[in-house]
Amino acid sequence: MSTASQQQTNGPARSSTGIASGWFTERQALWPGQRFSLALEGFSDQSILYSGRSDFQSILVFKSAQYGNCLVLDGVIQLTERDEFAYQEMIVHVPLFSHACPKHVLIIGGGDGGVLREVCRHDCVESITMVEIDPTVIDVCKKYFANTTATSFDDPRLTIVHEDAAEFLHRQTENDNRCTGYEYDVIIADTSDPVGPAETLFQPEFYEQMSDALADGGIISAQGECYWIHLDLISDIIACCSDIFEYADYCTTGVPT
Repeated sequence: MSTASQQQTNGPARSSTGIASGWFTERQALWPGQRFSLALEGFSDQSILYSGRSDFQSILVFKSAQYGNCLVLDGVIQLTERDEFAYQEMIVHVPLFSHACPKHVLIIGGGDGGVLREVCRHDCVESITMVEIDPTVIDVCKKYFANTTATSFDDPRLTIVHEDAAEFLHRQTENDNRCTGYEYDVIIADTSDPVGPAETLFQPEFYEQMSDALADGGIISAQGECYWIHLDLISDIIACCSDIFEYADYCTTGVPT
């Protein structure tokens, strides 16, 4: 584990974790006027499996009453074991089945391993590059989600790069993809919300960088927030992508948490 992961705490929850009286509650400016809560198993602080801070963000894992283990970054739920598959399958299989023969796949983010798990189901894929800025997220998920999302980190097709994705793509495209020797057939941007370390991954420049890194006929699939509350952001992203790509559209699925 990295130095950052040594800041783990196993004692009673502090208010900064978002846990009080046996409930976890999201606190985020992206959802004004509403909060989402999940009960801890047994309404007990003993259900807090991990609480710490990496060099980039706070990380919390707790066992919930109904949704299994839950991963929280900077106070926002990233996945629960009960419903994570709905998101992972949508963001992965739509682009991979839309491509005639996806051989080279780039995953941006995805440190929980769920997107990687689904990509690895495609035998035609020859290489997978994961650019995850925070190694502690991968370490934590390998321990607490070993039987659900973090099942494919030993796949021989995988190369992990711990770097800011915007900087990684800039380096790739500036060198005409000589760093990897090929362009990507599919890029999957499994980013967290547009705050903190993921803020730059929602800017037009980042979509232009992804476009430059695509092979001919390549496809990008990116996390696009919630159309019930983020219509302005989604409209901006669709408008941006329509200027950059030949085709841009919005897909959605139901994920309770």
